[in-house]
Amino acid sequence: MVKIRLRRIGAKHKPIYRIVVADSESPREGAFIEVIGTYNPLNDPESVTVEEAAAIKWLEKGAQPTETVYRLLAKAGVMDKFKSANPTRKFRQAVQKTTQRQKKKSKTTS
Repeated sequence: MVKIRLRRIGAKHKPIYRIVVADSESPREGAFIEVIGTYNPLNDPESVTVEEAAAIKWLEKGAQPTETVYRLLAKAGVMDKFKSANPTRKFRQAVQKTTQRQKKKSKTTS
């Protein structure tokens, strides 16, 4: 499974994190697919920069954000844009299932 998570960079006692898309089995400092943003918890207030297009692209592909990344994406407004862009996602899936069922029924009755 692909996850959107934090990758720690920076010096001791001065953490800075990259928001990365990575395989769920790779280690925290291991391989990643793409960097989509940064997070600096030491600034007051904490600073978050996210490439919205890349984040939405990966969310649409099914990448699962961790709890912290979900909070950061919501703070940056990405989750609202993702949800508004896909409001009928479940509805579309249900429609596809019903049309497939109808096709199967029509084939068996003919």
